[in-house]
Amino acid sequence: MCVRICVFEPTGLKNMRRLLLLLLGLLLLQQSRCFEFVIDGEWEEETQSDIRDHRGRHKAIRGDDITIKSYKVESHITSRFAHTIVRSSVVNSGSKAQSIGFNVQIPKQAFITNFTMNVNGKSFVGSVKEKTTARTLYAQARARGKAAGIVRANSQDMETFKTEVYVPPGSNIDFELHYQELMLRKLGFYEYSLYLQPGRLVPQLQVDVYIFEPKGISKVETLNNFGAQFAEMARVISSTNKAYIVFKPSLKHQRKCDNCTGSMIDGIFTVKYEVNRDNAVEIQVSDGHFVQFFAPTNLSPLSKNIVFVIDVSGSMWGVKMKQTVEAMQAILDDLSIDDHFSIIDFNHNVRCWSEELVPGSSIQITEAKKYIQSIKPNGGTNINEALMRAVQILVRASKQGLADPRSVSMIILVSDGDPTVGEIKLSTIQKNVKRVMREEFSLFSLGIGFDVDYDFLERIAMENRGMAQRIYANHDAAEQLRAFYSQVSSPLLRSITVQFPENTVSNITQNRFDKYFSGSELMVAGKVLPSDTNTLTSFITAFAANMDITIETEADTLELDKELAKHQHSFTGFAKQMWAYLTIKQLIGERSLAPTAAKKRKITQQIVALAVDHQFVTPLTAMLVESEDGRERLLADFPKDPKHGCCSVDNDPHFIVHLPRSDMDVCFNIDSKPGHVLNLVSDSGTGVVVNGQLIGSKQMHKGKLRTYFGIISVYYQPDGVSVSISTDSIIITDSRNNHSFSWGSTTKITQDGLKVSIVKNTHVSVTINNNIRVMVLLHRVWKKHPVNVDFLGIYIPNDNQYSPLVHGLIGQFSREPEVNVYDIHQGVDPLKKEATMEVKGNKLLVTRYVSAM
Repeated sequence: MCVRICVFEPTGLKNMRRLLLLLLGLLLLQQSRCFEFVIDGEWEEETQSDIRDHRGRHKAIRGDDITIKSYKVESHITSRFAHTIVRSSVVNSGSKAQSIGFNVQIPKQAFITNFTMNVNGKSFVGSVKEKTTARTLYAQARARGKAAGIVRANSQDMETFKTEVYVPPGSNIDFELHYQELMLRKLGFYEYSLYLQPGRLVPQLQVDVYIFEPKGISKVETLNNFGAQFAEMARVISSTNKAYIVFKPSLKHQRKCDNCTGSMIDGIFTVKYEVNRDNAVEIQVSDGHFVQFFAPTNLSPLSKNIVFVIDVSGSMWGVKMKQTVEAMQAILDDLSIDDHFSIIDFNHNVRCWSEELVPGSSIQITEAKKYIQSIKPNGGTNINEALMRAVQILVRASKQGLADPRSVSMIILVSDGDPTVGEIKLSTIQKNVKRVMREEFSLFSLGIGFDVDYDFLERIAMENRGMAQRIYANHDAAEQLRAFYSQVSSPLLRSITVQFPENTVSNITQNRFDKYFSGSELMVAGKVLPSDTNTLTSFITAFAANMDITIETEADTLELDKELAKHQHSFTGFAKQMWAYLTIKQLIGERSLAPTAAKKRKITQQIVALAVDHQFVTPLTAMLVESEDGRERLLADFPKDPKHGCCSVDNDPHFIVHLPRSDMDVCFNIDSKPGHVLNLVSDSGTGVVVNGQLIGSKQMHKGKLRTYFGIISVYYQPDGVSVSISTDSIIITDSRNNHSFSWGSTTKITQDGLKVSIVKNTHVSVTINNNIRVMVLLHRVWKKHPVNVDFLGIYIPNDNQYSPLVHGLIGQFSREPEVNVYDIHQGVDPLKKEATMEVKGNKLLVTRYVSAM
């Protein structure tokens, strides 16, 4: 979770310390009383610590003395569209009133469609409304003291739906959540995943998944990561076109050991399946709507022309670069002799491994691997020039006849930060890329971590016939990169068009596609117009490797509804909901690229109308959950995807502090002035002090002077030794001597209990008595940049062995104080909410910035 807060008091170290305590308080309060954070429905954003480990963070049912009577998940998947219901029944078995929480992790692509709750016989029922309307009604109830809250938070592949209710002892609470999602085919399979973490032993724990595919199911299997003993526990019963999966572990199986009360059920349960593919095209018509699936096989792959564009700025140092290099090794091995490629790596400068596309021969691949392994991250980020050079390589290959006319040309961009060198205005970069990209070129964007503006990467990819994906900077980042490449590594068709006879269909979704990749699936949906016949016809045209393809397909418009009526567990409204789902997703994409405010407003109206009609919680709608008398209300909002992480190396000093006891990262930034010295760690018990001095940017940017760390000083008082690290040099001083070292060479220095390791133009590690370590990273920018300056980043491991006396901006986080947040209200600035926060008797006025939609 990353919360940014500004304190309205004179800047100073005392207030900065207060700021950190306040931030920690926000995090602790969030865990105990979720409803305090339902201000805009978008207060909570998870960060990389949450992604690394969800264990213990999102127990399905939270509370102290409670009994979970049952936890059941029921899903109905019909023609790739899933409707999931999560139910839980809980009792407050304690002797006091308490808050009981209900958490469900749902896939990012899913839309919540309903939530109901019954508390001691009192029912709360949900309905989707336009977001402003829902928030207004919720605020009215909250003003009367008659509201609790629901928050959805971001994660890697999941989002967390949370709600809490405060109930007296003996209370019975029933929770029920509904959501819908489309199963996308990837690498030849559809995957349906459930995150199961009841947090306790449950007498009735059960998962039921019902699949109905009209054309038949060719394969179905289950996976889970609960442990080897659960591998064969799920039962699969399947017939020609149906499958039933049940997972029902007993209390004995749930226990971690014979006498344990902890549960082994803590992870992901997945169902994978594939359908029969007698024909490449499948049209299904139901309830006045149609869906067409297109997934041809047995075609020769088109050859590829790829330019890999890799960010090697200083922020990529460490795990990010290591994982990127590892992934690139495997990706290069996948290239065939018919493919052509080149590599561009960029920081403040742009380098081309080869100015021309080269064939994917073993010799060229070996040379490319050597080049990748030699990259040393440092400096700024010049995305604009890197992409311009990549397009130039593809254009030159096309003009010179090196690229087969039927081949696929693509750029794959890997970056972890915003531009800091050259053209830094995102809208200008977007226009530049759009201007030079040819219609036959595609751009795929991979954003590593949270420092990158993912919305920007998504926009430039969508606008240039590609797609974007966030890569989470954890231990399996290399696998995420490889998995993404696998999805686009085997193009089979180009220029696919799906058409229907005039006056047979209306309101169709996207029906022209640039490419089709092996193992995926193209979908088109729409409404079926009244007709004298019971037949719907479609025509598909496409270009393959050695031929042009035209496919005509017919489908009976009445047959499927008759079939669905026979099956008890089929999702009868699937076609209508799938059409709305696809349309809304498509409109959300168009809205992000809208050229004018008027166009954006029109698309917004369309999204809201559809979402309300089909009861989808989207970025523009919210679910209002009301009691039967309408006096008590809850609010379910759609979360914002975090655009920036809290640890950007290109903005004001941003810190991330890991809190082991809470298993979370605290993120914050500090408003201060150039020349100020911040005490980061001060430990009189070990004699270690770490300070950071701020420097400013060359001029104001967007009305604000950015500050950075210009000097990091590490003092070891028992021996009177200090290490002062600036962007120019590293100076080691003791009582007698003063030694200066440059960033230009790799050096190791050992003096008494102090070890200093300098890695050329990259980073410095300072280790004290082998149990306290500080790492300082060098970030170079283009010398002629009008705004930015060279600066330092700092990394302090959370396993440093401090004494109980440690304090400082970072050091003080070894203890977690109590705070109180109240009086949350609209601020003077409409984009900021204000609140009062009390920490150790001190009251402070704080705000949190919420970006406009």
